[in-house]
Amino acid sequence: MIQFLTPTVAKRYRGKTCLLRADLNVEPGAEDATNRVDAMIPTIRLLLDYNVKVVLLSHRGRPARRTPELSLQPFARIFMQRLKLPVRFVPGTNLSSVHERIMSVKERVIVTENLRFFSGEDANDVSFARRLAALGDFYVNDAFAVCHRKNASVVAITKFLPSYGGLWMREEIFHLNSVMKKPVRPFVVVIGGAKVGDKLRSLRGIVKKADTVLLGSSVFNEDDIPNISKLSFPDDIKAHENFAWDIGPWTRVRYAKMLARAKSVIWNGPPGYYEKKGFSDGTRTLWSALLANRGVRGVVGGGETVASLKQLRITKRLPKNVFISTGGGAMLAYLAGEKLPGLIALK
Repeated sequence: MIQFLTPTVAKRYRGKTCLLRADLNVEPGAEDATNRVDAMIPTIRLLLDYNVKVVLLSHRGRPARRTPELSLQPFARIFMQRLKLPVRFVPGTNLSSVHERIMSVKERVIVTENLRFFSGEDANDVSFARRLAALGDFYVNDAFAVCHRKNASVVAITKFLPSYGGLWMREEIFHLNSVMKKPVRPFVVVIGGAKVGDKLRSLRGIVKKADTVLLGSSVFNEDDIPNISKLSFPDDIKAHENFAWDIGPWTRVRYAKMLARAKSVIWNGPPGYYEKKGFSDGTRTLWSALLANRGVRGVVGGGETVASLKQLRITKRLPKNVFISTGGGAMLAYLAGEKLPGLIALK
C-alpha cells in the first residue's frame, strides 16, 4: 500500500523540510504548464499549513549539457503567482552548496535546478540519490507523470527518506482505477494522436473491456493496427496533401453520439491536427460531447489532448465527473497494467 500525505503526516514533520517531486517538464509558457503547477498547489499548501519548508525537484527536457534554456528558474515566478507567496530559486549543481542555501533562505517554497543537469538522475544512481536526499527530511512524490521512469529522484531516493504520495498522486490513481477496474457501461475509449498502433497494443487489456474504441484521423498504416473487433474507424476525413488531418462531419456526429451515451470514457490523443486552422472541428466536437455528458466518468490524458482544451478556447467549466490526468506515458503504462517503478518505490 502506498502511504499518502495527510494532515496527520504533515503535522508529524512540522518545521522540517520536504523534498517534493514535481513534474515541470514543460515550457513555462505552454498551455500545460499551468495545469501541472495548479495540480500541485493543494499538496504545497497542506505542507505550508504545518510550517514545512517545500523544496521542489523536477527535470525538464533532455539536456546534453547544462543549458540556461532548460533551467527551472522561470517556474519560481509561476509558483509565486499561483501561491501568492515568495518563492526562491536556488541555482547550482553542487548539492552541498544547494543544501546550505536551502537552510539559509527565509522563503518556505524553493525551486531547485533541473535534475537532468546531474549525471546520476537518469541512471537512478544510488550515490546521487543519497546526496539528493540529504537536502530534506522526508520525500513526497506528487508527479504521477514521471512514475514510469526509473530515475534517482523517483525511485532510489525513497531508500533514504520516509516517502509518501502527494494529494495529486492520490487523485490520479483514484480516477484511473475507477474507470479501468469497474467501468460503468457503455465504456468508450478514444485513441488519437501519434503511434495509434503502439497505443492500442499497449492498452490491449483495457481495450478488451471497452464497448467501443474510437480512432482519430492520425496517419497510420492499417497493417500496424491490431485486429480488434471493437475498433471504430472514421467514416470520412478532412485531408491535406493526401493526408488525413481531421475526422469528417459524419464521423464527428457519430462519435459525439457515442460519447453522449457513454458512462465511462478514457481519452488519450486528439482526433486530428487541432493546431492547424480548419482542422480543429473533430477535437472540439469530442470535447463538447464529453463535457455535456454529466452522467459519464471520464479520464482525459496526454499533453496534446489537455493542451487542446485551452488552445481551442473551450471555456466551459470542467465538470467534476471529467478528470484531467497529467500523465502521458505514465497514464498509458498504468492503464496497460504495467508496474510503475515510481509507485513501487512508494510502497
